[in-house]
Amino acid sequence: MPQDLPVVGVASEIARLPLYAEWLIEGQRPLELQDTFFALERLDADPAPLVREAKSYLDGYAGTLGIHGPFVSLPLNAGDVRIRQAVSDRFMQALEFGAELEARYMVVHSPFTIFGHPLVEHTRTDHLGHMIDAVHATLERPLALAQQIGCTLVIETIQDTNPVPLCALVSSFDAGVRLSIDVGHTLITEQFGGPVAHEWVDAAGPLLAHVHLQDGDGVVDRHWLPGQGRLNWWALFQALQRSPAEPDLIIEVHDGPAAFDWLAARGFVR
Repeated sequence: MPQDLPVVGVASEIARLPLYAEWLIEGQRPLELQDTFFALERLDADPAPLVREAKSYLDGYAGTLGIHGPFVSLPLNAGDVRIRQAVSDRFMQALEFGAELEARYMVVHSPFTIFGHPLVEHTRTDHLGHMIDAVHATLERPLALAQQIGCTLVIETIQDTNPVPLCALVSSFDAGVRLSIDVGHTLITEQFGGPVAHEWVDAAGPLLAHVHLQDGDGVVDRHWLPGQGRLNWWALFQALQRSPAEPDLIIEVHDGPAAFDWLAARGFVR
């Protein structure tokens, strides 16, 4: 397998790590743990058992480990001070868990949901500026902790139909914040005038640090295996090849081994 191909990793819950551990350790592949967005009650109780469980599967692992931050009912651009405090607290909680596993990034969701609407003006002196200020306020404490533990916050495309605002948000931070593209999400936003996945890669340029790999039909967030949906995988990997960035590539489907086999068989990854 050509050594110049990008190394791909996988997103997984801790309980499913036995399925991937040997593959991850052998290739020192990137890993994204996703318990931190759906197992908050376990973090509330005592995260230590969850940490021990993860470590028990990852003996010998030295790849890039990240976590997916919590997002349900947690707007990144919360305007209400009390809601902002709750969002910030949850991010802090996830980062404290991540610190125990030496997490190098945490995924958070983009706040932009209405860009591209002809009735909404977003300029630096109008609504966009207010949103960026709100995100900075929300991330003030989490970003400080993330930088202390060597963890980058990557803001993931969700309902974004225009790369410019998200790139402006990421660029507004001096350090510690980069951009994440979920290619399955772009299939949906493409239906509303947004760029296709490879155009997002081009637009992100050096800001790109992380990519979720999944397929779909553009109707809902399917997380299908590559090749089962509409994504132009050839164009995506051509864009990644010419990108000045070297993002972590994370398979985000239920059957990670099958997704890897499909991508590797076509010469996209190793």
